[in-house]
Amino acid sequence: MLRDITLGQYYPANSVLHKLDPRTKLAGTMVFIISVFLFHTLPGYAVATLFLAAMIAVSKVPVKFMFKGLKAIVMILMITVVFNMILTPGEVLWKLGFLKVTREGVQLAVRMAIRLTYLVIGSSIMTLTTTPNQLTDGLEKALRPLNKIHVPVHEISMMMSIALRFIPILLEETDKIMKAQIARGADFENGNLIQKAKNMVPLLVPLFISAFRRANDLAMAMEARCYHGGEDRTQMKPLKYAARDRAAYGILAAYLAVAIAFRVAGI
Repeated sequence: MLRDITLGQYYPANSVLHKLDPRTKLAGTMVFIISVFLFHTLPGYAVATLFLAAMIAVSKVPVKFMFKGLKAIVMILMITVVFNMILTPGEVLWKLGFLKVTREGVQLAVRMAIRLTYLVIGSSIMTLTTTPNQLTDGLEKALRPLNKIHVPVHEISMMMSIALRFIPILLEETDKIMKAQIARGADFENGNLIQKAKNMVPLLVPLFISAFRRANDLAMAMEARCYHGGEDRTQMKPLKYAARDRAAYGILAAYLAVAIAFRVAGI
């Protein structure tokens, strides 16, 4: 399960998406997220599906690797679907005691499941095609106007980049610790909820110690390299928009216009 989480990982490939400016990919991710909430009918979700499928094909990231990240949210997805089906008032389709499944609940559950799935896949496309360094530079450049109101843009971008970079590292560390504890007789599967919580202590304690050790090593390494934040800091590879970025912005504008048109027309 831990190895199925793809958020924060980078998949190297020679694709158009990999070559795009990170600011373009950030804007594209935001536009796609907005469109997922604008669409609310089958034709709208069909348009979002076609757009998402095109992005996956252009990224040259294997489809199996892309959808592998959905395994980590199966439980959240199931809980969301069930609660929407039984807690939404409307026309009753099925009833068992105090449990009622309504037509409106089923429709809302389907919409929420599609939105959650597309949000995970859409976000994964950005992280799989963008290195942490590129993501940091893109965030800093995109949020640079906030410097005028004394917002620490560089520090915020650096923290987000480090957090994304540490996700796969901590997952791998968790997997190693879990296997080591299981080899020593630890049981993470059996028992009631309280017992399972107690069984997590042999996992969480060494994981926190390892995380703090890595954070301390990273801080010492940054200090040894005279890191002092974003003031007067330059970039080894300055970001510049290319023709493909302008074309991508045009496609995003057209896609967002279609999403808004569908919403206004109620399609």
